Amino acid sequence: METVSRSYQSWYAYGKELLAAAGITDAAQDAWLLLEYAAAIDRSFFLMHGSEPMDEADAEEYHLLLKKRTERTPVQYLTEEAWFWGRNFYVSPDVLIPRLDTETMIDYLGRCQINGSRVLDMCTGSGCILLTLIREYGVTGVGADISEAALAVAKRNQFRMQVSDDKVSWVCSDLFANIEGAFDLIVANPPYIATDVIAGLEPEVKDHEPMIALDGERDGLYFEKKIARDARTHLTEGGMLALEIGADQGIEMKTYLESLGYEDVEIVRDLSGNDRIAAGRAGKRRG
Repeated sequence: METVSRSYQSWYAYGKELLAAAGITDAAQDAWLLLEYAAAIDRSFFLMHGSEPMDEADAEEYHLLLKKRTERTPVQYLTEEAWFWGRNFYVSPDVLIPRLDTETMIDYLGRCQINGSRVLDMCTGSGCILLTLIREYGVTGVGADISEAALAVAKRNQFRMQVSDDKVSWVCSDLFANIEGAFDLIVANPPYIATDVIAGLEPEVKDHEPMIALDGERDGLYFEKKIARDARTHLTEGGMLALEIGADQGIEMKTYLESLGYEDVEIVRDLSGNDRIAAGRAGKRRG
């Protein structure tokens, strides 16, 4: 398609058609998001000026983005933004894209009277969980990740969310290797997809999101269980552990947390009715 003297409306129609032909489920929505990003416009501008010619440089950028989307690059990586709990976070291929399912964690913790808690966010990625808890509930915390690149994204989001350095710090750590001190709450969204399941995931996920944040090894529970074990030495007495889990992992994780001595263990379901959060409180330490 030529990029000269075509209107915004014409380009949008072309984008929808191209993405639909490539099998993109939300073709109309993605075509709009990419148009909005490439041309720096909003719906009001489009309604008023849609019949006008689109700037040639913007059209070329839009065409390039559409091509990448047909190759199944997630639209969030193309626009470098993803919405989470009503806020617009910066994302890159170095971090998982924040998802609606993970908002279950924010909703659940908001009902647990965590205001003023000191929080550790393990496998923090974009920092969306910790930064949201800070903004919503006045906690302070530490975000930890094994990836320096992921932490760079989290720090960028700290600036975007206007969170001061006295509220949050970031640590590069292989799980608890570089973590010091005790926390009232440890939260984590670790890799929890079984290795042999990954090949069947959508191309947007398996081919573009960071494998280090997806692969939970043989049964998907390797990191869940390791975090649960090691968290005991970093939780205050009565402190809470909250882990995001896969839809079929609730029963096993409940049993496992109870075997470690966690109390008040519960499995929280998301809006789709799937198991999503395994949580429990640390009792008195054994020995």
